[in-house]
Amino acid sequence: MNILVTGGAGYIGAHCCKELASRGHHPVVFDSLVTGHRKHVRWGDFFKGDTNSAEQLDACLARYKVDAVMHFAAFIEVGESVADPQKYYANNVAGTLQLLQALVRHGIRHFVFSSSAAVYGNPLQVPIEEEHTTRPVNPYGWTKLMVETMLADFESAYGLHWAALRYFNAAGADAAAEIGEWHDPESHLIPRVLDAALDGRNPVHVYGTDYPTPDGTCIRDYIHVSDLADAHVRALEHLAAGGAGGAFNLGQGRGYSVREVIRQVSDVTGRQMAVQPLDRRPGDAPVLIASNQKALQHLGWSPRHSDLENIIASAWQWHRKMRGAV
Repeated sequence: MNILVTGGAGYIGAHCCKELASRGHHPVVFDSLVTGHRKHVRWGDFFKGDTNSAEQLDACLARYKVDAVMHFAAFIEVGESVADPQKYYANNVAGTLQLLQALVRHGIRHFVFSSSAAVYGNPLQVPIEEEHTTRPVNPYGWTKLMVETMLADFESAYGLHWAALRYFNAAGADAAAEIGEWHDPESHLIPRVLDAALDGRNPVHVYGTDYPTPDGTCIRDYIHVSDLADAHVRALEHLAAGGAGGAFNLGQGRGYSVREVIRQVSDVTGRQMAVQPLDRRPGDAPVLIASNQKALQHLGWSPRHSDLENIIASAWQWHRKMRGAV
């Protein structure tokens, strides 16, 4: 199939392009390069465009005769979404609406959406199942939930077949260290800690040490980006074969605190990092851990690379390569 991958020059999108190509599909990256990287477009074709441009979407869909879409084009920083919500609603919601309208015009009916555990907000219980109440605590989470609502409405009205993959904390890099996590500025924990390990001077900022958790720091469920890529392709093929869509959690089903991640980075790298406690960031939930049983059962998926040591080791290999340390 010809698969349009919006945001395919980004971290997760690029890994999905590599996975698509390895399984015989043809990815077409549609990316504005506002946050993505042209160097990550190594599998399939590239079309520079913005999802808020109907003209660019129509031109791309017509040129490549697209069969299905994977949608990653979104801003992802929780803190920024609190400080500048209009940016997030304009891109993540309005841009997705333009994309869905283009799919209707071109008769494309298979859609895999990059959603997030942020739709749940502060969970009432863990592990979190897909039927858990969705009550986001930040604009980023609301944009993801709004898109899921649109997808359900487009299914009812236009026959769209969709899957929303609610992943928890994406991390790691592909085994060949060809692509990895590359944000500017970097706000995600594991690459920040690895940067501190490489630099040897700057401390690791820990945002909040008074959460109701065993060591006072946030607990998150980390999932290897290669496992995410595998799940996206499985979801697409599941839909194409007539399988039921909807929302699917992607996580390994256990959590690690910020302090545990820092200790694991120290073990993998053999380096010690200074830690600087700071105030909590707005919108951060204390604990997020997935129930992944639905994806295991319906998509035939399992997290094969998501042991925390492997996640950090693969990311460390990528970071050293990026910084010229190997």
